[in-house]
Amino acid sequence: MLGWFRKLRSLGVVGLNSRNAGYVLPHNPRPLYPLVDDKITTKRLTESAGLNVPELYGVFRSQHELKRLPELLERHDSFVVKPARGAGGNGIMVITGKLGHSFRKPDDSLVSADSISFHILNILSGMYSLGGMPDRAMVEYCVQFSPVFRDIAYQGVPDIRIIVYKGVPVMAMLRLPTRESDGKANLHQGAMGCGIDMRTGMTTTAVWKNAGCDTHPDTLNPIGGVAIPDWRELLKQAALGYTVTGLGYLGVDIVLDKTQGPLILELNARPGLAIQVANRAGLRHRLDSVDAVHQSLETEEQRIDYAMEAFAS
Repeated sequence: MLGWFRKLRSLGVVGLNSRNAGYVLPHNPRPLYPLVDDKITTKRLTESAGLNVPELYGVFRSQHELKRLPELLERHDSFVVKPARGAGGNGIMVITGKLGHSFRKPDDSLVSADSISFHILNILSGMYSLGGMPDRAMVEYCVQFSPVFRDIAYQGVPDIRIIVYKGVPVMAMLRLPTRESDGKANLHQGAMGCGIDMRTGMTTTAVWKNAGCDTHPDTLNPIGGVAIPDWRELLKQAALGYTVTGLGYLGVDIVLDKTQGPLILELNARPGLAIQVANRAGLRHRLDSVDAVHQSLETEEQRIDYAMEAFAS
């Protein structure tokens, strides 16, 4: 067993305790957590900094405000309902269209307006929030994913998770929805994670249910060798997440909309570690290299240049 742990350490794999003690606690001051733990606060913060985010259609803070829901549903054919303080993709309802008086989900199942209202009530009660505290429900633009992902995503919207350390993007993965994940790009709910080459933005290796794989489980198409467009711009948006929040160890989730381009979905002060499995590479060596040079990297452009040069696959 000791030999196995030594091997993981030699590969630079960062575990949960190491992540928390070595990176999250020293570099993410607790008073800054509300900036990213509340998605409404995050959206306003990133918007004010000039970053692109999905349009917010409405916010529900109490049961009384649900009287506004019918008007909102009338105005939008597609949208996403999510808790402001949710985590792990829990509580997110994606609506892709209408059929009569019903609303279509990514798996083509139908829900009623009453079901959406009930879901919002569950969000308000704190069913999906951090700590189970009462929450607010957001209704926002439903991203129309870029055609580049058409052959390797099942129904839902893929997103790109980028780990940023001291302002430098150090590792990235593409998260692909599957039938099992109900159109959500969350690995814990059955989505697939694909490594990304930091220089080119090209997909490389992949993991699904903690096992390596080469094809998407539903489309059966190979997932490697797909070039993500606007790659440098995505890295810039991620690097700006550090500038905006002051968090030294940060996960930035970005989607590529087919008409609006890169949109920031959320920021995470405690990003998961499965990104290492997707890339078949440990984070520690990359984090150590940033520690050695970050004081000489004064601008986002310098940090991006360094990331693309130092962390190419």
